[in-house]
Amino acid sequence: MATESPLLLAAVTLLSALQMGYLARQVGKSRIAHKIMPPIVTGPPEFERTFRAHQNCVEFYPVFMVLLWTSGTFFNEVTAAGAGLVYMVARQMYFNGYVKSAKKRIPGFYLNLAVLFFLSLLSFIGILRGILLKYFDVHV
Repeated sequence: MATESPLLLAAVTLLSALQMGYLARQVGKSRIAHKIMPPIVTGPPEFERTFRAHQNCVEFYPVFMVLLWTSGTFFNEVTAAGAGLVYMVARQMYFNGYVKSAKKRIPGFYLNLAVLFFLSLLSFIGILRGILLKYFDVHV
């Protein structure tokens, strides 16, 4: 195994994939509890909140993955992986809050946005540094 392998990014990616599986399972359990068969996506408010919480997580997952790997590759793997773990905690806060009530999703959602903004900033800085070094021989 190469010493430059992005082990921390891979570990956070694996953990986040397991988390996504767990969240999908919660939707399945809610379907069973409320007797809602696929492809139906409407039902009691409890089911709809669980379904929407999961869907939102699915919608944001590709954005998270791109930012995690870009910031970890071009800025700093440890910082990006740490932010990725915070993102996962925030996603769980969001999901758990939303299942209880739509208003309770807000703290987790804002924390998610903050982490995504942070990862975006790291990505931008890392890529800019790389471009300056490679194409202009400027070390920053």
